Amino acid sequence: MKGLRDKVAIVTGSATSIGASVARAFVEAGTHVIIADIAEEAGGALAEELAGDGGGNAKFVRTDVTCDADLKAAVDAAISTWGQLDFVVNTACTYVDNGMDSTREQFLEALNVNAAGGFMLVQYARPHLKAAKGAVVNFGSISAKIAQPGRCLYPMTKGAIHQLTRNEALLLAEDGIRVNTVSPGWTWCTIMDEVSGGDRPKTDRVAEPFHMTGRVGDQREIADAVLFLCSDHASFITGTDLPVDGGYSALGPEQKTDALGQLAD
Repeated sequence: MKGLRDKVAIVTGSATSIGASVARAFVEAGTHVIIADIAEEAGGALAEELAGDGGGNAKFVRTDVTCDADLKAAVDAAISTWGQLDFVVNTACTYVDNGMDSTREQFLEALNVNAAGGFMLVQYARPHLKAAKGAVVNFGSISAKIAQPGRCLYPMTKGAIHQLTRNEALLLAEDGIRVNTVSPGWTWCTIMDEVSGGDRPKTDRVAEPFHMTGRVGDQREIADAVLFLCSDHASFITGTDLPVDGGYSALGPEQKTDALGQLAD
């Protein structure tokens, strides 16, 4: 994709899973990446793995997105290492969610990690993104748009991210900074792996009725969407959400069933 080589990105939550796939995709495209995560062992290993791969490079910076000093340090590391900052991708999140039994502390933790962390990082990155006419990609979710059984906090925070993105896009437009979200559908990742016992075919079968594609997504499919939104190809796209969900959000309650046909039988 155009406009990615020799650029610099900070990707939060990128030591493992989908975030790591985003970091890999950037490096393969020639982008230098700050892997900003609390997982020190995994983040350091990934940075070592990606060193010099595809023309880009990677550096791990331990980053707790609830700590402003850590967020500032990630920005400083990008500038001191590569002299610029072009992209911020806010992938880090917590899945703490006990539905209607969630405590106030859990509610605030979910907001702090999933929404406030990315908001503050963009604030600290703003002068550098302005200089680069850069881009921000926030991670939304299909969960932001619908009610899901047993969940309350995670969908709430993702809904907040969608609205935050629209406002950021407007407020940062004067700086030439574009802001968008990607909203993954079910994606084969660490959580799916753990819940299914590592059974991808079973996961695809369960997901089939509510994904037009009949399967869950691959991490690289999400990463490619992120890179597109950062690239020159998306230069006139801001303030919007890109569903990368295999048609999940386009299906109604009838899913893929022929409800009228059943009624006629």
